Amino acid sequence: MPVDDSPLTRASLLVQLRDGTNHGAWQEFMRLYGPVVYGFARKRGLQDADAADLMQDVMRSVSTAIGRLEYDRSQGTFRGWLFTITRNRIFNFLTARRNRPQGSGDTSMNQLLDAQPASSDGADVWEVEYQRRLAALAMERVKKEFQQNTWQAFWLTAVEGVSAADASSRIGMSTGAIYVAKSRVLARLKEEVESMQRQEEA
Repeated sequence: MPVDDSPLTRASLLVQLRDGTNHGAWQEFMRLYGPVVYGFARKRGLQDADAADLMQDVMRSVSTAIGRLEYDRSQGTFRGWLFTITRNRIFNFLTARRNRPQGSGDTSMNQLLDAQPASSDGADVWEVEYQRRLAALAMERVKKEFQQNTWQAFWLTAVEGVSAADASSRIGMSTGAIYVAKSRVLARLKEEVESMQRQEEA
């Protein structure tokens, strides 16, 4: 899915972010997008500490620019703008690393840079990171709605890939009950993700 077609941060949150005293809006933004930026940087070859630093750098850029950002859906999504900032920061980081005088310890980084496809802007990786984060937030929100064995049945079969028969013996539920539990949780998660996306499109 192209970045511009994917769900965008709800306009109300963008408005709230412009208010420097609204710490709740900033925390909500960081909770959603911080891991996306970090995960994307890691997938593009940055080490843990460098990815964490880059995430903070991107967030500072957003904080500085958000007051000047005029939200206009026809100009593309906010998330597309954030993707562009992140991609450019990573490009600059990797270019600076490539141009730096190399010691023997930099060989693996050079190989990684050389292996990066020049034509790929990473939009697909960015999308995967975002969808993964949405799913994680949805799971956090709905987990408390289910009994422990129902959630465990879902987790074992849908996340860990355990067969219904194996899950049945582990939890002490019938295989039919395992399927029902999995189906109930998946339906609720789908509903929650769609709700989050509708909020972002508002």
